[in-house]
Amino acid sequence: MESIADIIDILGTIAFAISGVISATKKRMDLFGILIIATVTSVGGGTLRDLLIGKSPVTWLLNSTVYIIVITTIVGIIFRRQLRYVRKSLFLFDTIGIALYTITGVEIALLVNLDPVICVALGTITACFGGVIRDILCNEIPVIFRKEIYASACIAGGSLYVILHSYGVSSGINAVISGFVVVLIRTLAVVYELQLPSIYSKAEREQD
Repeated sequence: MESIADIIDILGTIAFAISGVISATKKRMDLFGILIIATVTSVGGGTLRDLLIGKSPVTWLLNSTVYIIVITTIVGIIFRRQLRYVRKSLFLFDTIGIALYTITGVEIALLVNLDPVICVALGTITACFGGVIRDILCNEIPVIFRKEIYASACIAGGSLYVILHSYGVSSGINAVISGFVVVLIRTLAVVYELQLPSIYSKAEREQD
């Protein structure tokens, strides 16, 4: 179980680090700025999760996460031109990242025997808040606060993970199924421009 969680965490770190590199290079940041954005994108959500559950020190201080981020950032900078040619590359790596980090967050919450609803919430926080910090530092409105279906995909995948876990589904199979659900919902939302219902009337929206 731990090895599977470690693999998921590493893949999520790489995916989010690349999305951070893409965002930072679009803003023409220097090398230090790119590294900072890649780092906060990768560990921001996990750090908040660990602080909420009282884990000290936070997870990324105890493993090789920093080295993975640095190596991924260097590779991302070297191949930044190629990444620009990947259609919707930021969306791709961001979606992979939230899927993987949702699973990691839920799994860690389950290991400390938290309430299922809290487990889903922590999975969503783990997945989303690194991107929130990234977007704020890049002077963008965070995706989670826009009309796009983003956190909702994490909630759906995290809920499915908790349900399958309660039925004894193995962590590996559960991670694949639940992660795929996050990716599928997020992708369908973007392709078909699906949005959450607005609380504002047409007149209010036009006034803005």
